[in-house]
Amino acid sequence: MKLTTEYGNVTLSAEVVASIAGIAATNCFGVKGMTHTSVKDGIVYLLKREAMTKGVKVAERDGKIDLQLHIAVDHGINIATVCQSIISEVRYNVERLAGVPVGQIEICVDSIRVD
Repeated sequence: MKLTTEYGNVTLSAEVVASIAGIAATNCFGVKGMTHTSVKDGIVYLLKREAMTKGVKVAERDGKIDLQLHIAVDHGINIATVCQSIISEVRYNVERLAGVPVGQIEICVDSIRVD
């Protein structure tokens, strides 16, 4: 994504936005981590902190960024409340840190984890 400011042009990669969104989402209460579904065997894997960008899909549309996050949540929590918290937190952090308006945020709960 390319931004034009009063100071010049800024190019922002999708991986940076995905990293910001992933960190913001995993800091929310009830989120176990980001997930990735294997195409080969269809199994959902919990991603490590350094690979969490695989669980976030970033798309640019009409000058805004649309995000799709794949997460695993803790057992026994209200999923709707956790998703609202994630949407609010991710929108705030991406807009504040990247300076780009966020359009749609889609949360996909791929797994419920029990420890």
